[in-house]
Amino acid sequence: MATLKVEIVTPEARCGREATALVARSTEGWFTVLPEHMDMVGDVVPSVVRVGTTEGEIAIAVHGGFFQVGPAREKTRRSHGPRGHRREGGRDRRGPRQAAKEAAQARSRDSRNDQETAASTMARAALERAELRLNAAKS
Repeated sequence: MATLKVEIVTPEARCGREATALVARSTEGWFTVLPEHMDMVGDVVPSVVRVGTTEGEIAIAVHGGFFQVGPAREKTRRSHGPRGHRREGGRDRRGPRQAAKEAAQARSRDSRNDQETAASTMARAALERAELRLNAAKS
């Protein structure tokens, strides 16, 4: 079976693995990268990225960034911005993610009646990130 090399790069870590497919979302919509895909570069919007492997599928919550597909003789890369969280196999990490979501909801509720401030904007962004990570964990 043909595979492609997927490399995930974040400020915290860098990991690579062989994959059979990668599904992600850009500002243009959802796209799939398969082995021997044409060269391309684009953006990735906050979403759950799915990496198909011979062992199963990995769901990764990303908060934006970019991707690059190179020639078959080189690596196929999928990179993203500040943070990426992943869940493999049967690992269940919803506990900390659920706590993060609840804390973000509380901060968001506290600032709803105030006029738009940096704190309320940050609280809403934290809530969106927490919900995205929970969606990846449920996959």
